[in-house]
Amino acid sequence: MSQSHALINLKIDGRDVQIAAGATILEAAETVGIKIPTLCYLKKISPTGACRVCVVEVAGADKPMTACNTRAVDGMAVTTQSEKLGAIRRQVVELLLVNHPLDCPVCDAGGECDLQDVCYGQDVTTQPFAAEDVNAPTIDHWPLIQQVPNRCILCEKCVKVCHEVIGADSLFLNEKGDKAFIDKDLAKCEFCGNCVQVCPTGTMISKPFKFKARPWELRKTPSVCTLCSAQCQVSFESKHGKVLRVTSEDGVTVNDGTLCVGGFFGHGYLNSEQRLTTPLINGQPVSWDTALGKVSSELARVRDANGGQAVAGLASGRLTNEENYLFQKLFRIALGSNNLDSPARFGLLRTIKVLRSQLGLTSSSRPLASIGNAEAVLVFGCDPTSEAPAVDWQVQLAHRKHDARLVVADPRRIKLAGQAEVFLQYRPGSEPQLAGALAKLIVTRGQADSAWLSQYVGNQSELLAYLDGIDVAAACTASGIDQALLEEAADHLGTAKSVAVIFGRAVTHAANAEESVAALANLALISGALQGDCGGVFPVADQGNTFGLLAAGVCPELLPGFQANAAAGADANGILAGIEKGEIKALYLAGCNPLVEFPVSGRWKAALAKLELLVVQDVLASEVTAMAGVVLPGAAGSEKSGSVISLDGRVNPLRKAVDAPGEARPDLAILAELFTALSGKPAPSEATLRQLTEPQPLAPGSGSLKGAIPALTTPATAELQLLVGKCPFHFGTVTTCSPANLELAPTGAVLINPADAKRLGVAEGDQLKVTGPVGSASGKAMITAKVPAGLLTAADHFADLNIQQIMPAGANCIAVTAVKA
Repeated sequence: MSQSHALINLKIDGRDVQIAAGATILEAAETVGIKIPTLCYLKKISPTGACRVCVVEVAGADKPMTACNTRAVDGMAVTTQSEKLGAIRRQVVELLLVNHPLDCPVCDAGGECDLQDVCYGQDVTTQPFAAEDVNAPTIDHWPLIQQVPNRCILCEKCVKVCHEVIGADSLFLNEKGDKAFIDKDLAKCEFCGNCVQVCPTGTMISKPFKFKARPWELRKTPSVCTLCSAQCQVSFESKHGKVLRVTSEDGVTVNDGTLCVGGFFGHGYLNSEQRLTTPLINGQPVSWDTALGKVSSELARVRDANGGQAVAGLASGRLTNEENYLFQKLFRIALGSNNLDSPARFGLLRTIKVLRSQLGLTSSSRPLASIGNAEAVLVFGCDPTSEAPAVDWQVQLAHRKHDARLVVADPRRIKLAGQAEVFLQYRPGSEPQLAGALAKLIVTRGQADSAWLSQYVGNQSELLAYLDGIDVAAACTASGIDQALLEEAADHLGTAKSVAVIFGRAVTHAANAEESVAALANLALISGALQGDCGGVFPVADQGNTFGLLAAGVCPELLPGFQANAAAGADANGILAGIEKGEIKALYLAGCNPLVEFPVSGRWKAALAKLELLVVQDVLASEVTAMAGVVLPGAAGSEKSGSVISLDGRVNPLRKAVDAPGEARPDLAILAELFTALSGKPAPSEATLRQLTEPQPLAPGSGSLKGAIPALTTPATAELQLLVGKCPFHFGTVTTCSPANLELAPTGAVLINPADAKRLGVAEGDQLKVTGPVGSASGKAMITAKVPAGLLTAADHFADLNIQQIMPAGANCIAVTAVKA
């Protein structure tokens, strides 16, 4: 047995304990159910030993030791309870209470305050010590979070979570001695709210939740967050039928209690004044019977007069698996139409087709936790901090705690670039060349596992021959990467025993997405990312249930379960063209807004005005609901039950926490009633639908994997390009109705490098007009070195900016011109 896995034996309070060498006394005590009081201890961060509440006696030691950061030793004898320890702990807590305000009745931590619990547990009932109060004043200028220094016990949990788990390094200790307090670099803050969650007192307070409820008044409903595809496990906490906060529990959730700005603050849209609460016909409130009768009769009229091809539907990753399954069944069975699609057409669907063809994957190859245990991590064309923060946390775990090597390849200087061993800031459009060159370098250095490739890759010889023909120098020229830097990156990946390959929107939405994903799949095969239990391949999607959407068959070419469909049907691009030609006369939008989310959004707006019938089923009022003939108010994720599928293939249950507002209904109930009305058949039950959308696990067999020969094109050259991405403070369009998220990012912005701003005469906050091949958009200029000279970036959440109006279909990076508006 290796030293790292050796077991040691010790006694704690007279009980025999056996535990792995390297464990602390506190960890050893936990294994036998002995509770040692703590305040500064948090399992997911390194121990601090600041509060001293966890002191224990160790036989042979001349003074008490802190259990949280003292390693257990073979033969050690520990005492956790004695009169001496009780006196020490009481005095420690009494000293913590010096100048601590007795404002528990108005403190938001009241009822869930660790300091209260420790005072009670240690029988501390007075404040015997006093000193001059030199605490800093309350910090109220931070967005969303209030800091009350005189409640702080300087446990540093918040600082360590910010550094070790989130990787933001925003919080720090300011001043010294008794004047010390926790301060924040706002420019680095991700506003994830974890400092509030881990605070053992009421020092860090959520402003949106302040004075809203006492914890014992809240009803807690375990569920999952569906704002992104990582799907963290959360609890929706509600009072009087409204969700007031979202929390997550350490140690028992896949995200280990950690949340992001969306999970912690993004629920505000649930209580927004923009919520749809009653059915509408031509903008006027009507009953459900009237609205559904209108929808079913009009859809039947269009179908019967013109055939099913005159009807189309667009669904969304905001619906559950069951709802998406029934949506496609409504169209295929009840309406006889295969014209159906979703926003996945422009990203994840293209990715999954390639991954399924080469690797047999319909989601990630391994659970998210496999990233945290990998020896090397490649983040390629993805900003996990913005796109799927739970992926970022796993990268932090791998890199900061497990000493993994981190390689980041991206056109933007994302947060992870500053932490990486190697940052490859490539030119957009050169992704296949860059990934191919990395794979070739690993092979030529003899670092690929030939035996594994021979067993599992059916066309190994063809793949290796293709890689052998790659000109690394040419790839470096195309990507703008120094060859020495590329070789260093290849070494990190090639020498690691396990590799995680993560890629996202800059790859999956690109004009060359299929070629880029194919090249990354080749790299995954060569680097060993599909071998063993660590690492893996991780495609990141935009909307929360996009993987479930595709599994449910919401696209013309695939039936549920990714079965091929030979029936003719129009995809999103074909639906747009069909409406413009007058061939498609009725369109049903379920949680989907092509006026903001789809490329050529200006064409979509003009096309929607030509329809005989536009039905919109959604949770929030928008420009598209204003255009609709019929509006059907649906339910948000916390207002219904069902299941969703995460990016790593977990089937997660949604549990209803509150009722939808007003007369709004769960989407499944709406679709079921329409299905019955239009087909004359009962809709399948929710349980049946759940079984139909369960993904089937795929295990690679001998020769079942294959390499690809992606076509290579020369990256476009232009003085200025625009890359569409994601804002770190918003998720889809729903959080643009969340007050907290709007406080951080109230409007759409165009990020521009200082050199480009100077050249264009643009100052911070000026309006910048950007023109592409299909239109123009104007937004506030945000000057930052995070984007290189020659590249603009913008997010597509905001209707006011509507950056998609200038984007052609099938591309996310285009040549543009820009002028000060």
